[in-house]
Amino acid sequence: MNPHTSRRCHDPLFTTPALRAIFSDHGRLQGMLDFEAALARAGAACGVIPASAVPAIEAACDASRYDVEMLAAEAALAGNLAIPLVKQLTACVGAADVQAARWVHWGATSQDAMDSGLVLQLRAALDGFDTGLAAFADVLATLAATQRATLLAGRTWLQHAPPVTLGLKAAGWLDAVLRHRERLRELRPRVLVLQFGGAVGTLAALGEAGPAIAVQLAAELGLALPALPWHGARDRLAEVATSLGLLSGTLGKIARDLSLLMQTDTAEAFEPAGAGRGGSSTMPHKRNPVGCAVALAAAVRVPNLVATMLAAMVQEHERGLGGWHAEWETLPEIATLAGGALAQLHAVLAGLEIDAARMRANLDATYGLTLAEAVMMALGERIGRLDAHHLIGSACRSALAGQRPLRAVLGEMPVVTEHLAPAELDRLLDPAAYLGATGVFVERVLSAHARAAAAMRP
Repeated sequence: MNPHTSRRCHDPLFTTPALRAIFSDHGRLQGMLDFEAALARAGAACGVIPASAVPAIEAACDASRYDVEMLAAEAALAGNLAIPLVKQLTACVGAADVQAARWVHWGATSQDAMDSGLVLQLRAALDGFDTGLAAFADVLATLAATQRATLLAGRTWLQHAPPVTLGLKAAGWLDAVLRHRERLRELRPRVLVLQFGGAVGTLAALGEAGPAIAVQLAAELGLALPALPWHGARDRLAEVATSLGLLSGTLGKIARDLSLLMQTDTAEAFEPAGAGRGGSSTMPHKRNPVGCAVALAAAVRVPNLVATMLAAMVQEHERGLGGWHAEWETLPEIATLAGGALAQLHAVLAGLEIDAARMRANLDATYGLTLAEAVMMALGERIGRLDAHHLIGSACRSALAGQRPLRAVLGEMPVVTEHLAPAELDRLLDPAAYLGATGVFVERVLSAHARAAAAMRP
């Protein structure tokens, strides 16, 4: 199979084609080869290697020219992928220009090529996340705006609580997504930096020309130049991992909410229907929350991968043993899982089916008990909060025992009717009248989204 398009069978479920391409074997090799080509250009620009060597080196820096299986086998013996790749690159350059082959990988070490190549992959991935989060935020903003008055039961500890609106719930999701986009943008200057230090991070092999080549190399790759090489300081990569871990957690929270709303007994919202989507191999009636399942799976898997990245920060001296190696598969896995969860939930929210009538029916199913707090607070102003709490609690138990509306029970209690007129009781037991600052909160988040969209446009 073509290495550009090769994939694992679950890739279409758990990630996106773009992220799989970025973190494919081909993507990994090309990142390293882009570093090698830029290194040759930088060396020539600084007069360290002959300019005549550059064309042959650049021409050979094409990942499709290399045998991935052979490189993998050799990497298993060498300890990393850069060693056999540089060997094959040198041979490839030598086949076209023997003299140019002498200058391949001049002054660099394996980790320079691998880390800088990874940073180039991360840049492409972060670009994709920025675009994806912007589009996802737009979907959530539309949901928050259009459903700001759609009533449903608030739920605490999975039990009915006072009413909220679907718009408020969506605004809460959006607020978190805006923070994630901001985080991922803020870390770019710290993460998208060159790695170039040679054997122990001193560039000694290049003599006095080392710093100048580093400046030129960073410019060639479009990366920032750090104060010094960071072979043993892995906080940059750990920051990417933890930021994507936070994103995965939020996506998991959204997925949990949606999947609970989609339960048969609740049936208030549904993932979009489609041929072959959410079915069962044995139960023809099933409509499973597939997109939510993917986001929840990522939320389960990613935290442990983030822990691996944090543990890998403890690296020995100038270049680490084992910790560096632990990053190679871990960070790409975090990125692909988080991106897959984002794409799945975007599709779910963009086509979300909402049953507002069922939401209202569920809200009314507890005989008005979800408004007990509203009555308690009003009565508490007259007789004291604690006494009102005990009194309304007793009324709620009577309503449940007799399966009667709370309004009817309260209307029969002299201590209540003495202080609360019938019209006031009716108002207090109207869910639409007990939404507090919901409208203010939704509007604040929508305004923040509008500001962020304007400020973050490329």
